[in-house]
Amino acid sequence: MTRIAVALKLLVLALCSLVLVPLQMLGIRFGWGLIHHLPVLFHRILLRLFGVRVIEKGTPPGDAPTLVVANHVSWLDIPVIGSVHPLSFIAKSEIENWPVVGLFARLQRSVFIDRQRRKATAEVNDALAHRLVKGEVIVLFAEGTTGDGNRLLPFRSSLVGAAQAALMHDSVEKVFLQPLSIAYVRRDGLPVTRRDRPFIAWYGDMDLAPHLKLFVQGHPIDVVVTWGEPIPFNGNRKEATAAAESAVRKALKAV
Repeated sequence: MTRIAVALKLLVLALCSLVLVPLQMLGIRFGWGLIHHLPVLFHRILLRLFGVRVIEKGTPPGDAPTLVVANHVSWLDIPVIGSVHPLSFIAKSEIENWPVVGLFARLQRSVFIDRQRRKATAEVNDALAHRLVKGEVIVLFAEGTTGDGNRLLPFRSSLVGAAQAALMHDSVEKVFLQPLSIAYVRRDGLPVTRRDRPFIAWYGDMDLAPHLKLFVQGHPIDVVVTWGEPIPFNGNRKEATAAAESAVRKALKAV
């Protein structure tokens, strides 16, 4: 893609942001229903401009309180998942203060957790429970970090406690964990191999700038997002987390 084409795409994205960002800010302040749908529109515009095609499989969450449990490969997971369904994310507290990224995370109504504070998990679980009870869909990247895309890291069960907290509300009969797998399958029209993973996956101490540069250059990427069958939460965090991990692992192998 030429520099002029990249510049034009960035200009279109900036113009869209000038419209959608203030609308989202007002929506959050005044409690408008559109706050759930504007991020979906923004993510779809972003991915369309820069050649990312999302192939969605399975059925997204319904009206029941649902905590989505997903694998995590790249910063690109956020717009990919955000483009298919109205939802929010659980994010580490440092992100809240990042330039630009932090703003968009807040506009997505992300729930931030400070992992350095012992009481943080309990506080976040309580906040998440209230959101789940209201019917909002929250995404937990259960590996706790991004992986290299070649293997699935063990899922952590600590934040699944939000489902347990939601069950304590009188108005809630059932809470579900719904597995969600993200697999980047093609790049520049060819199947993704181990050599291609570093161009997509963002993990460890890798710099973000080279990833963003490759992204805006518009190398076409196909990504498969697979919704698994919702798992009724029975109060056992480790058991439910293990079941979700198994479902995600199975879906990744099937792609």
